[in-house]
Amino acid sequence: MIVIDTSALVAMLANEVQGPACRSVFETEDQIFISAGTVLEALIVATRRGFRSEMRELIADPSMSIVPVTEARAELASVAYAQWGKSFHKASLNFGDCFAYATAKEFDCPLLYVGDDFARTDIKSAIAPSVA
Repeated sequence: MIVIDTSALVAMLANEVQGPACRSVFETEDQIFISAGTVLEALIVATRRGFRSEMRELIADPSMSIVPVTEARAELASVAYAQWGKSFHKASLNFGDCFAYATAKEFDCPLLYVGDDFARTDIKSAIAPSVA
């Protein structure tokens, strides 16, 4: 069981350096949670980069479960921003990052992501350190 961030989805679809590592984790996990807030961010990024239909297909994978943004989850995301957000911490989490962070905290599971932002928080990476 993991949570996935937009950065991992984009890495897979845009053939970024970490794409294969993300794809490997994605394909071996039976249960992947994604915040509805992350879905929004991922579709915005995919539209801008020209792979919206591929992103929709990836999000529709049977292993993925979309987690609704409730009032309580929005509060968790805002607390994440206050602790780890831009202007507050070197992690510099953005709006979308906060939804992924809060979902990983709520479900107490690793986060599949690419980049240094989450590495500067207390979230466990879904990618083994030797691969990251």
